[in-house]
Amino acid sequence: MTRITRRAALAGASLLPFAGSAQAQARFPDRPVRLIIPWAAGGPADSGFRILAESVSKKFGQPVVVENKGGAAGVLGALALQEAKPDGYVISQMHMSVLRQPLLNKSLTYDPIKDLTYILQITGFVMGVVVRTEAPWKTLPELLAYAKANPGKLNWGTLGIGSTQHLAMERLAMAQGITWTHAPYRGTADTMRALLGGEIDFASESSGWAPMVQAGKLRLLAVFTAERAKRFPDVPTVKDLGLEVVVDSPGGLIGPKGMDPATVKVLGDAFREAAQEPKHLQFLESMDQPLILLDGPAYRDAMIKTYEEERELLRKLNLLPA
Repeated sequence: MTRITRRAALAGASLLPFAGSAQAQARFPDRPVRLIIPWAAGGPADSGFRILAESVSKKFGQPVVVENKGGAAGVLGALALQEAKPDGYVISQMHMSVLRQPLLNKSLTYDPIKDLTYILQITGFVMGVVVRTEAPWKTLPELLAYAKANPGKLNWGTLGIGSTQHLAMERLAMAQGITWTHAPYRGTADTMRALLGGEIDFASESSGWAPMVQAGKLRLLAVFTAERAKRFPDVPTVKDLGLEVVVDSPGGLIGPKGMDPATVKVLGDAFREAAQEPKHLQFLESMDQPLILLDGPAYRDAMIKTYEEERELLRKLNLLPA
């Protein structure tokens, strides 16, 4: 008969917590996952991630619960992650303001590289300048010429101070010597409502304007991407007009600092698969958004480089706080 010594029994017992941990990890997720979208409901960022959440819920057999946290230039998701456990049950949409806002606002003490876990880069956003169809400006140069001749007269909107859309227009303003009034809103949908309601004269926004442009309610003057939007081939890029401003705004999925790589892989694989399903691809096509998938480590490396580029841009625009 084999005898188990006291030392062997204690050694076996000491391994039990690790075995239990491994089993728990293998079962991830065994309860709902909370997905924070740091914009008001209804915009393109919200709609696309809701499609992904629905698909991933089916794959997991657990709900992926969307929670909108609009405002604060889109950083409320990243801030929520600072207080969340790194177990994969709280994740958030990633976008450029998460990277940029700590540079603009000294009260934001999180480090966008060190204090977040990068899970998956998914897509980018087509951004452009839109006006109401009854507006007098038929082209972006006409709008810029009017603004230059009428300092401070025009009001324009974006989804927030320091957003990619905001900085793109400020780059044009600096190059052209223009003074105008920026009005920040909680999200693209709110900006579009303000434009249609006459609160602002034009908007610099992501492609949430596309259905209204197609319906004849808005006029698209130009897009900031390197290439023209597929659905609007007659609309020039800003670069086509001789203005050296090209905007790429990649976005994806992040979690709290210190996530287990195995959990990151489970989430990344599920969202990667969902991103390539027909319903999501159709949505991207409808919004003229590219599919630009990068796994977590590659996404983090890209953001490290972008972070330094953003710092230099903000310095040139005199937007870094003293």
